[in-house]
Amino acid sequence: MKLLFDFLPILLFFVAFKAFDIYIATATAVLASIAQIVWLRIRGRPIEPLQWISLAIIVVFGGLTLILRDETFIKWKPTVLYLVFAGTLIGGRLLAGRNLMQALMGGQIELPAARWEQLNWAWAGFFACMAVANLAVAYGFSTETWVQFKVFGTLGLTLLFVLAQGFWITRGVETQE
Repeated sequence: MKLLFDFLPILLFFVAFKAFDIYIATATAVLASIAQIVWLRIRGRPIEPLQWISLAIIVVFGGLTLILRDETFIKWKPTVLYLVFAGTLIGGRLLAGRNLMQALMGGQIELPAARWEQLNWAWAGFFACMAVANLAVAYGFSTETWVQFKVFGTLGLTLLFVLAQGFWITRGVETQE
């Protein structure tokens, strides 16, 4: 259920794009993102820092898209978000000396320190690659294709990466026994 809740703005974005245009879709995504945060606040649920960051980015880039009537801004939104994620993982490691993947997942799985390092860098690299891929599709293809990539391509690539990480982690856990 949480996964559906997290993907609700992008699903609504897709539906609105198919029914109307990029501007209605953008407004829908912005409003849905705001509504999610309001809903969490009303329910007394914690709002994670990444949710706040994502909200800020969609409001800024979505707002610029709507105000300036320029779809370039909404197309940049995923790239900026991916770069924030990559930068956070890299900055956490290099500047704060913390492995943020271990901080996030350490309570769920036990891995050797070297494995946590590799996992942190793998995710940072994945997010950086996704940022570049988003720009390549945004500038190399039509808006229709970019929306398809944004909704289905990024989801598929992320799922494949998660599955690959799962196999890789399992292999690491097995070698520790």
